[in-house]
Amino acid sequence: MDISEILAKCDHTLLTQTATWDQIRGICDDGLKYRTASVCIPASFVRRAKDYVADQLPICTVIGFPNGYDTTAAKCFMASDAVEGGAGEIDMVINIGWAKEGRWADITAEIAAVKAACQGRLLKVIIETCLLTEDEKIALCKCVSDSGADYIKTSTGFSTAGATFDDVKLFAAHVAPHVKIKAAGGISSLADAEEFIRLGASRLGTSRIVKLAKALEAGQEAKPDGSY
Repeated sequence: MDISEILAKCDHTLLTQTATWDQIRGICDDGLKYRTASVCIPASFVRRAKDYVADQLPICTVIGFPNGYDTTAAKCFMASDAVEGGAGEIDMVINIGWAKEGRWADITAEIAAVKAACQGRLLKVIIETCLLTEDEKIALCKCVSDSGADYIKTSTGFSTAGATFDDVKLFAAHVAPHVKIKAAGGISSLADAEEFIRLGASRLGTSRIVKLAKALEAGQEAKPDGSY
């Protein structure tokens, strides 16, 4: 797979607590140059980033991030505020404690409420797979499928582990046909990125693929694992 095809599926991401506008602007410049699917940035930068890129690049942000235990009303406000600021895509974290309690109807209802607050924009639902059992992951595939959300997403990248091939395969086997898959967290090589896509991921949440593209431009040779 050509690297440009992989980049076109990447949400080029910077979500560190110390992110500055100069860094966010750099992420936007990278997204524009390498034609990524979006840039995924903190909500406080959404309006400025949208003004900076105009309509040349989708702006994605995160809500209820990274722990997911905000109230539903708070998550809905965050989503509507981000949309008003110019976000075209919202990545939300579920209430993981509710999943541990088996509150599937409440999770589905919350996702549906946030989807309504997105006013037609894409909603990706982060379930934080590293904290869940397989049965919980399968139940959440149904919650996301029934909620009207657009994507199910593996991870925040802020917990104990990120995306795995097995989780993407599990999603592909259990989500409804209209639900797409986003793998995020720890994707560090072109080989891994290509494998996630082959297994069913339509989006990748990562900052490293752009770095690999820059390394290729600089003529650096790949390591045996496909990283640089």
